[in-house]
Amino acid sequence: MSTAVISEPISGNKAYQVRARIALPLLVRQAEAGAPVFYSDLAQELGMPNPRNLNYVLGSIGQSLELLSKVWKVKVPPVQCLVVNKSTGLPGEGIGWFLVKKEEFATLPLRQKRAIVEAELQHVFSYPRWQEVLQALELEPATSDFTPLVNKASGGFGGGESDEHKALKEYVAQNPKVIGLGANTPFGATEFLLPSGDCLDVSFSGKKVWVAAEVKSSASAEGDIVRGLFQCVKYRAVMEAVLLTESRPQNARALLILESKFPQSLIPLRNMLGVEVVESISPRNG
Repeated sequence: MSTAVISEPISGNKAYQVRARIALPLLVRQAEAGAPVFYSDLAQELGMPNPRNLNYVLGSIGQSLELLSKVWKVKVPPVQCLVVNKSTGLPGEGIGWFLVKKEEFATLPLRQKRAIVEAELQHVFSYPRWQEVLQALELEPATSDFTPLVNKASGGFGGGESDEHKALKEYVAQNPKVIGLGANTPFGATEFLLPSGDCLDVSFSGKKVWVAAEVKSSASAEGDIVRGLFQCVKYRAVMEAVLLTESRPQNARALLILESKFPQSLIPLRNMLGVEVVESISPRNG
């Protein structure tokens, strides 16, 4: 039986219910930011080593919102559908029970699944009562004031390009598979100019998707990594605008590539901004 059906609401003391009470404010944060989150990224923020265990957590959240909908006599959107698989961009199959109330969601064509999920995401993003939902379930909102981190990123830029940054950039351009791109992806172009005047470290242009890679060497401090997150947000928006003007499908991705590990302190900001991060990529490992 689906975990969406057998999971219990968040008020109990089972491990997944305790985690659900922590996870729901994080998903409300994502809903208000208009940003889905990957299973792996949410699991990392929750300190869960296995993202698969989120199924019960999300099922518990779904059951709680269903009960609240009955009490309020108005539908509360299934905020758990914000949690998506990195490869498909879709929630797990259990979400089907909350969306269509039929087990055959798993058997629907991919295009139809996307249409159902996209429609529901718009309801989640536009829903105005998420803070009331947290109050009704006696949960505190997730802290979302990143002012100190943003100020650190705004503290000025460094000098010219370092040898470490140049080496990492060239390595990524010539090895797209190390950052998760398909084996048939052509080599990337470095220092690719955008019409906004910005310059992508590496640009991978394919038939179906355009991918930008913003690279940060091991010499990058936390403030520079924060700046990289915001650069990815900007690049993605500009790239989508370029694709729009060229009448091409608006499928653009902007990845932040780190030679080091991604700082634990920045995980909430990364998730809130919806930026894809690939860590521990080094020319020395090639």
